[in-house]
Amino acid sequence: MQLESKSVTTLPNVDRTKFGYRLKRDLKVNRYLYLMVSPVVIYYLLFHYGPMYGIQIAFKNYSPGTGIWHSHWVGFKYFNEFFHSFYFSRLIRNTLILSSYELIFQFTSPIVLAFLLNELRSALFKRIVQTIAYLPYFISMVVVVGFIVDFLARDGLLTNMLNSLFGMEKVAYLSKPEWFRTIFVSSGVWQNIGWGTIIYLAAMANIDPSLYEAAKVDGASRLKMSYHITLPGIMPTVIILLILQIGSLMSVNTDKILLLYNTATYETADVIGTYVYRKGILEANFSYSAAIGLFNSVINFVLLVMANSLSKRLTETKLW
Repeated sequence: MQLESKSVTTLPNVDRTKFGYRLKRDLKVNRYLYLMVSPVVIYYLLFHYGPMYGIQIAFKNYSPGTGIWHSHWVGFKYFNEFFHSFYFSRLIRNTLILSSYELIFQFTSPIVLAFLLNELRSALFKRIVQTIAYLPYFISMVVVVGFIVDFLARDGLLTNMLNSLFGMEKVAYLSKPEWFRTIFVSSGVWQNIGWGTIIYLAAMANIDPSLYEAAKVDGASRLKMSYHITLPGIMPTVIILLILQIGSLMSVNTDKILLLYNTATYETADVIGTYVYRKGILEANFSYSAAIGLFNSVINFVLLVMANSLSKRLTETKLW
């Protein structure tokens, strides 16, 4: 009996290692994920990468009437003007001091609070403390600054308390340059400490409980367990957030400073961001302000790369 031979159609050979084939297959398999992330990608393309086209005005004598393309090219003229200006040293000093204070106090305070909350045994008390600490983060910055202005006025609540408890003079603290940094940093700690603990508490929750049980068997105290188990467990998270913080070292909270400062506190409150606002928005000196902003962004980028490289050498944690 003769068997019928069936013709088999052979598919053309496809190189499955080619980037185009892998990309096409990935788009087909994960099409819903790409569809879900597309609004975020479009947002960043339109509002973050698209405006980078205007960076060139930092090298031109830009005028809205002539447009970006037809404005006269001046090279590094505005950069040189900023580097040799009277305000350069003051702006760099104030920016670095405020950023350093934020790095020391505002970055470390959520870690300390997270450790303290992690040691609490009463779940109810822990939730109450967390809720109280989280609430200021959800208050508008304008409202927070309004509280600060009212409380620290000459007859404000905090001013009267400081006078009654410590005998301090009743003054308008926001008009005193020597008090601005303390007010700015302490209010930032109060507003952000609760929200920052969320990340560290989540990292602590991922630590293997058997490590604590083994340490208890060995007779380790709570302090030793925190130092030898909890701290190493959250260290990768701390390092990543520290790298990001260093990458924005030259970008202080400009919005808050604009709401808090005044001409009397320029000596300690004026930073690069506020100077760019005054030059670019109030004085319409667009090219000069764009040059300062570009300089600031380049410094932040260099700091980010250096921090990531240093972390890569010293630890196994890195951004890329």
